Amino acid sequence: MSDFRTPLRRVRGLGSAGGTEHFWQQRLTALANVVLITFFVILLLTLMNESYEGVREAFANPFVGIVMALVVFSATLHMKLGMQVIIEDYVHGAAKLPLLILNTFFAIAVAAACLYAIVKMSFGV
Repeated sequence: MSDFRTPLRRVRGLGSAGGTEHFWQQRLTALANVVLITFFVILLLTLMNESYEGVREAFANPFVGIVMALVVFSATLHMKLGMQVIIEDYVHGAAKLPLLILNTFFAIAVAAACLYAIVKMSFGV
């Protein structure tokens, strides 16, 4: 049976030629980080001279806790995406897949640790 498709038609949708989802995720998390990290820096400057109890009181505000959780989510996702691009572009051979897996687990571990700290501060546990 002959295949009458052109070579270009056969490769459409395969590999990097098929999508820009990763590109847009990186750009959207970068844009979100501009807003969220600005909030984080302002919060840091505001709480710089506060006692531990004052910081816990600030984190008890649901708005602060939620925005800080969004900071963690957006920053760790952006970190994971950036490292993924570096690994995909510059690592070749057998090390690529384990490094991509470690990158994902590292991002999850960082996010989990940060979210645990935020929850602990917010609920005073």
